[in-house]
Amino acid sequence: MSDGTIGKGTVHVVDDEDAIRRSLDFLLRSVGYAVQRWSDGHTFLKDADRSVRACVLLDVRMPGIDGLEVLERMTGEGLDFPVVMLTGHGDIALAVRAMKMGALDFLEKPFDRERLLESVSHGFRRLSDREAQLERAEWARAQLGKLTEREREVLDGLACGYPNKTIAYDLGISPRTVEVYRANVMVKLEVGNFPDALRIAFAAGLGSEPDWRTNHQPDPKSGPR
Repeated sequence: MSDGTIGKGTVHVVDDEDAIRRSLDFLLRSVGYAVQRWSDGHTFLKDADRSVRACVLLDVRMPGIDGLEVLERMTGEGLDFPVVMLTGHGDIALAVRAMKMGALDFLEKPFDRERLLESVSHGFRRLSDREAQLERAEWARAQLGKLTEREREVLDGLACGYPNKTIAYDLGISPRTVEVYRANVMVKLEVGNFPDALRIAFAAGLGSEPDWRTNHQPDPKSGPR
């Protein structure tokens, strides 16, 4: 772990890879953040200062306690910090689960510098504007009004963490058609990346797997349309 003087705020970097911790430490300090580095989730949960305003960059896959378990335990440990999940290639389903559990965003390695800094900045804006979150559900539901019923269904499936093939089968359409609907959703919701679309979906109440299973029972005799 390394300490630093609090400027814009403190960012906890929780990742078992030393090279990632050092790289993020350098980047974040260069723009005025203090950084606390943690090589495992257990130590972070035990020793992080709960009284200091902070955001967390949290790796999904770590030995011992993985990122999802850390995220789940944070509230009970008194760590009420916005969390950005760090994922490797192929961890999208895990990242979706993390966002359903309350993570603010997810970033795939290798990171885009500007995207990472914007995610951290977003986290601190959330800390400063808790009341605005109470209005977000109503706003998000209004955004979904821009979508067709099928586009909304595809977004719901994506928010459940399902791959395109699963959504296509359950809706009786082709995976390619799912991709088209997903692209339409991004345009209509005016978002530049998939996590932003997921945030709107979750705020509006989408992403319930039991509801999906209840509402989508494909006819096994029918193929994709």
